[in-house]
Amino acid sequence: MRLTVLMPLYNEEKTAREIITMVLNLDLELQLIIINNGSTDHTGKIIQEFASQPNVRILDQKRNIGKGNAVVAGLPLAVGKYTVIQDGDLEYNPGDLIRMLEVAEQKDALAVFGSRTRNPESGVSYSRYLWGGKLLTAIANLLYGVGITDESTCYKLIRTDIMKAMRLECRRFEFCPEVVAKLGRSNITIHEIPIQYQPRKFYEGKKIRWHDGLEAIWTLLKYRFKSVPELPIEKQK
Repeated sequence: MRLTVLMPLYNEEKTAREIITMVLNLDLELQLIIINNGSTDHTGKIIQEFASQPNVRILDQKRNIGKGNAVVAGLPLAVGKYTVIQDGDLEYNPGDLIRMLEVAEQKDALAVFGSRTRNPESGVSYSRYLWGGKLLTAIANLLYGVGITDESTCYKLIRTDIMKAMRLECRRFEFCPEVVAKLGRSNITIHEIPIQYQPRKFYEGKKIRWHDGLEAIWTLLKYRFKSVPELPIEKQK
């Protein structure tokens, strides 16, 4: 299996069917792990429409703790060589995952990020999020020297054994800074390619809030000094 896609879904009844279908229609040998993260709308019912697919695994979280908690729950089931997170909205185009995987395999890379910043046609939801993302990226580069352009991108494609070895502790939206920090602490090269991005607004269901940005800053600072697991980095170009 080339790729595992982890898809946490929380109250995404408007987009769940479409985004799941888009991922399953990719011309890739992949495994899709859908985590129903305590949804209270019809998301769970929609997910069950795909339960009979041989490459789909479904986890049902009774309580919504956060995106990070859902990722941690689904990760042990990942069997693909690489693993990536797919949000349940339509902000990111799954078609970009094909190019990201190609780069990973061509370069025998341990990590490939999809950068919205590198695509001048990427949309902007709110200016404060744009500048907040730039700040997080600058802090990550300053603390870890990772040389990236988009710290908070959802599309972080990482070799599965590396991601599992991280022993992720995230519960909400700290997944991104925790992963960046642990890659940086292990001096793992992060490759980037430009991706498409069409953000949604709060009234359309956007869930991240300003305080999640503060939590991300704290996470980047915390892992600069906290001990982290040793990652299996014997292969890297």
